[in-house]
Amino acid sequence: MAYLEFFGTGILGLSAAVPRHVIDNYSYTEHFPADDVRDIIDKIGVKERRFADTETCASDLCFAAAEKLFIDMDVDRSEIDLLLFVSQTPDYRMPATAIILQHRLGLPDTTVAFDISIGCSGFLYGLSVAFAMLQQKGFRRALVLDGETRSKVYSPKDRKTAFLFGDAGVAALLGKHAKFGESYFSIHSDGSRESMIKINAGGYRNPSSVDTVKEHVVDEFGNIRTEEQGYMNGADVFNFLIREVPKDVHGMFEHFAVDQSSIDYFVFHQANSYMNSYLVKKLKLDVAKVPMSIEKFGNTSSVSIPLTIVSELRDNLEGRKKLLLCGFGVGLSWATALINLVECHVSSIVEI
Repeated sequence: MAYLEFFGTGILGLSAAVPRHVIDNYSYTEHFPADDVRDIIDKIGVKERRFADTETCASDLCFAAAEKLFIDMDVDRSEIDLLLFVSQTPDYRMPATAIILQHRLGLPDTTVAFDISIGCSGFLYGLSVAFAMLQQKGFRRALVLDGETRSKVYSPKDRKTAFLFGDAGVAALLGKHAKFGESYFSIHSDGSRESMIKINAGGYRNPSSVDTVKEHVVDEFGNIRTEEQGYMNGADVFNFLIREVPKDVHGMFEHFAVDQSSIDYFVFHQANSYMNSYLVKKLKLDVAKVPMSIEKFGNTSSVSIPLTIVSELRDNLEGRKKLLLCGFGVGLSWATALINLVECHVSSIVEI
């Protein structure tokens, strides 16, 4: 069991950036009948999303979020010793986008910078790595950037995914102080279920070709996508969720002797409203303690947890708050964290 425990490390500030272009999901009817669209949206709970334009990458969203945070918090860039970029929609196959962002943000060349390629649990993976590195004497502050442009990798002609995903980027500034107290992480991965959420071609196992970019009817329902567009087996993902996520949350409480009632907010990956409503009922949570942003931004993969904090909790984090964060999905991977936000600065959302 990958349980991690840290002391004296925490999030100093958070910011988020989203594209200006708003998608009204109920009007997203080019490829499907309006009645079908309404039924899908009412079930998944995604009324609006944000789509990046063709020139905007995940790194651009993260850059905007980081610059906003630096200005609002008057950050000394020379003190940032670590930059992590969490994404599965990077700028290039090489070099690492984190290193490009190190230069673009004006950070010193002493900054350690690298990418983490993982999906919906990625923000928690990134936090755990940053927390671990900040335990070392040589590190003062860390910047975790998490961005996705998922609108670019899913087919608008596949009703299983066409109405779900959106784009966003976040920046989290981390530092050291005894006031943060203990932080706990539980991290899991299961590659035997890698086919549940996948882009089958475009990498080096199945390289891009004329055939991989051709559209095909992929099932008896007439859904259309290419081999280089993502697909998801929703039923299997839901079965994974109901089996693994409540167990992991309860396991965290038991292993670290944490009283569930001590948690101020439970922030889950915004998979869809149906799944999150299930978790609320299964874990017997107070709905008022479970913020959701799925209606406004859709499923933004690993960005959804910090984006929800910025969009839904910005005015409710004064003083000290204990949060349970839980991400789950592509990989398959899942992770849960218990962290304390203490006097955490949260910037207003930037639109680019």
